[in-house]
Amino acid sequence: MVHANQQITFIYTTDLAASAHFYGEQLALPLVVDQGSCHIYRVNPAAYLGICTGEDAPSRAEISAKRQLILTWVVDDVPACYESLRARGVIFESAPRVHSGFSIEHCFLRDPNGYLLEIQRFLDPNWHEALP
Repeated sequence: MVHANQQITFIYTTDLAASAHFYGEQLALPLVVDQGSCHIYRVNPAAYLGICTGEDAPSRAEISAKRQLILTWVVDDVPACYESLRARGVIFESAPRVHSGFSIEHCFLRDPNGYLLEIQRFLDPNWHEALP
């Protein structure tokens, strides 16, 4: 088992300026490292999101069509987060709703690249304690 102290998820973009505006301004994630062609944002004290440009960066259409990745952020209050982000100009694909099958409350949005983002709350606050 890997016992990581921190976690970084890297995604790729063809438009770093649009991604920087979305993640840095609209979602208000703090930029912690600017490497020129790659920006790393803090999601929480131990989790980061890296957004990089590159020759192999997929197009928005490729990202949306493949649906290979969902970035999910677990929050305490999905409706409050939804309203706060909408006030900052974020457009959502769905309003907050309860999914009883997974015992969660969630909503979805897309970033400028087409990546699907989910804002989620587990209805069982001890969800992680059920794991072996």
